Amino acid sequence: MKITLEELRAWVVVVDTGSITAAAEQLSQTTSGISRALSRLEKKLQTTLLHRTTRRIALTEEGHIFLKHAREILRSVEMAEEQIAHRREVPSGRLRVNAATPFMLHVIVPLLDAFTSRYPLIQLELNTDDVIIDLLEQQTDIAIRIGELRDSGIHARALGSSKLRLLASPDYLAKYGTPASVAELANHRLIGFSKLDRHNIWPVWQSEGELLQITPTLSASSGETLRQMAVYGQGIVRISDFVSREDRACGRLVPVLEEVTHEMLHPIHALYYRNTTLSLRISCFLDFLSEQIASKEIL
Repeated sequence: MKITLEELRAWVVVVDTGSITAAAEQLSQTTSGISRALSRLEKKLQTTLLHRTTRRIALTEEGHIFLKHAREILRSVEMAEEQIAHRREVPSGRLRVNAATPFMLHVIVPLLDAFTSRYPLIQLELNTDDVIIDLLEQQTDIAIRIGELRDSGIHARALGSSKLRLLASPDYLAKYGTPASVAELANHRLIGFSKLDRHNIWPVWQSEGELLQITPTLSASSGETLRQMAVYGQGIVRISDFVSREDRACGRLVPVLEEVTHEMLHPIHALYYRNTTLSLRISCFLDFLSEQIASKEIL
């Protein structure tokens, strides 16, 4: 009896999700169906791939070896399907996009209607992370990252850059006053990042040739959380224009120390792991995103 793609897919998804129940939900199958697929696979291979309990699963040594081959087989089939779709010039299939929460909410989500109307056969799967991920391990096709790239060997496409500003809500400034100088920031509530200290460098000079490195009064790991705290009057924040555009337009947030703010831009890149010809759905998404960013000036 030969191993089927359905059995391989069930096996890989069980490993990735950590449970048969989660795999069944993701594949829109029953837990008993997934369990039978795993049993058939182990029977055909005449070996145990997983140790299963009611609480967790664990790969056997044979399971670790087989997992690598299973991923390669599924990836080869996926690429073959993409090539056929490319020949038909019909972009289709699942496209997994990962981005930091603010970029996902303020840039990608507002563009979904236009993208799905143009490419109805592409199935978008949107995931958010505020830390760098392993694209292969997370099975991600495209990752949008903000800031300087640390890994020079990864394949990347520049999408643009976004200006950083100091902002606060009118309510906060009415209550605590508007700082007239960089030195007066020491008397204010400063909102910053709990991780990655480089994101707590603000675009104002604290001394000649040295930008201000703040110690946050309030901190969070997500830029979207920082925006929300600033909107609700919790302090002064440094965030990118693409995050604050609507808030500034309607007056929820207003600039602070604008006249002494040094121009600081955050580059934005789309990262991908394939070093051969891009699949049509990936290139379509990258072209669409670049086009929208350029035409609507949303960064």
